[in-house]
Amino acid sequence: MHNFPTIAAISTPLGVGAIGIVRMTGSESISICERVFRSHRGLTLSQSDSHTLHYGIIDDPETGARIDEVLVGVMRAPGTYTREDIVEVNCHGGPIAQQNILSLFLRHGADLARPGDFTRRAFLNGRIDLAQAESVAQIISAKTEAGLKVALSQLEGSLSDEIREIRGSILSVLASAEADIDFSDEDVEEPDRSEIEGRLVQIEARLQELIDTAFVGRVLSEGVRTAIVGKPNVGKSSLLNSLLMRERAIVTEMPGTTRDTIEEIINVQGIPLQLIDTAGLRPSSDEVEQIGMERSRRAVKEADLVLCVFDGSQREDDHDRALITSVPAEKAIYVVNKADRFRGRAPSFNQGLLPSRPVVISAMTRQGLKDLKERIASMVLGGTLPPLERPVVTHERHRRLLEAAAESLALTRQAVRVGLGEEIIAEELRGALAALGEITGEEFVEELLDLIFHEFCIGK
Repeated sequence: MHNFPTIAAISTPLGVGAIGIVRMTGSESISICERVFRSHRGLTLSQSDSHTLHYGIIDDPETGARIDEVLVGVMRAPGTYTREDIVEVNCHGGPIAQQNILSLFLRHGADLARPGDFTRRAFLNGRIDLAQAESVAQIISAKTEAGLKVALSQLEGSLSDEIREIRGSILSVLASAEADIDFSDEDVEEPDRSEIEGRLVQIEARLQELIDTAFVGRVLSEGVRTAIVGKPNVGKSSLLNSLLMRERAIVTEMPGTTRDTIEEIINVQGIPLQLIDTAGLRPSSDEVEQIGMERSRRAVKEADLVLCVFDGSQREDDHDRALITSVPAEKAIYVVNKADRFRGRAPSFNQGLLPSRPVVISAMTRQGLKDLKERIASMVLGGTLPPLERPVVTHERHRRLLEAAAESLALTRQAVRVGLGEEIIAEELRGALAALGEITGEEFVEELLDLIFHEFCIGK
C-alpha cells in the first residue's frame, strides 16, 4: 500500500441541492474529521466501526462557529473505494456549507484533490486496473442504457479479463522463444515454427474481434454527431423539436431564425444521437447569420451523420441541389419534410435528384418520425445493437494500443515464417505485451495517468 497524503474534495455538483457530499481519503482522514465533528451520541470517529454513519455537528474549533448539521460516513481500509480510510460528510446541499467543510479539512491537514484523484488512488492501490478506472468516467457520462451496460461491464473487468487472457497466450509463445534462446547451445528440440505461427494467428484473431467492436463502443460512449442541415424554413428546427418531443428551438416562418448551432442528445433505439440544428444555408449579408452558416458548414464536415432536410411542398432550387452535392452520400439521410401539406398528392420536390430513397415526414404532425429513427438506426449499426455480453472497446486509446499489439504479432508471424532468429521474435512479442499492458495499467507512466484522470470530475 502506498503512503499517499490525505486528500479531500466536494463530490457533488456545484449549486443548490438537498444534500452535498464532502469526501476525504487517506490515513489521516478519520482523525482530521474527528477534530471538527461532534457526535450527538458522544462517540469519537476513531472508536467507530467501519461502514457506519454518525449524526452530529461540524464546528470550526478555532471560532466555535457551527458549520452544519451532518451525517458522517466512516469506511476503513482496505474495504473501501480507494483501499484507504475514507470519510464522507453528508451535509446540506448549499455551496457555502460544502465549501466551509472542505476548507476546515484543508486547514487541518488534507490536500485538495485533483480531478480523478480518488479513482487514481483506487488504481494505484491495486483495487482496480486502468481499464476499469477509465470505465468509471464512462458510467458517469453514459447517455443510454446500452452505454451504461457496457461501462458497468468494463468496471466489472470484462475487457480487462479478455486482455489478460490474450497476454497470457502471448507470454506462452514468448516463453517458448526465450527458452530456445537460453538453451540454444544445448541439445534441446527446436520449437515447431508452424505450430507457433498457428498460435499467433489465433491470438491475432482474438485481437481483431476486440478491435472490430471499437465503432460500436465509440457510438455508445460518445454518441453519433448528427447534423440537421438545409436551407432556411425547410423545418430543421421543427424536426429537432419533434425528435426531442419538446420546444428546444425557436420556430417561425421568418428565414434565418436559427443563427447558431443548437446541440441536444436523444436516444434512438439505444443509440445516443448528438443532434446539431444548424443555421439555414443561403446567401446573406447579415454578419451574424454568416457566422452561423460557417458553423453549420463546420458541423456538417465534423458530423458522423447528416440529416439533409428539404421542403417537400416546394419545387427544388439551386440551394437544394448544392446541398445534395456538398454532403457525402455515405453519411447522409435525405428527409423530405412538410408531408402534412401534400394533402394526398406527391411531393412537389423532385425526389429523383437524391442519391438514395428519402424519408418523407411531417415534423409538425410527427408523421414518418418512426421511419426516420429506424433509418438512422439501420445506417449507424445495421438496425440493431450487437450483443453486449462480450467485451466492447469504448476508448480510442484502447483501440490504438490493440492495433499496435496486432501489428507486433503480424510482424512476429512474418519473422517466424521467414526463419528469423528467436531474438527478433521475442522482441516483437514483448512489444505486443507492452501495448496490451498499457491498457490495463501493468505498464504506465505518470504522464499517462495525468492525461486519463484529468478528464474526471473532482471528487471522483
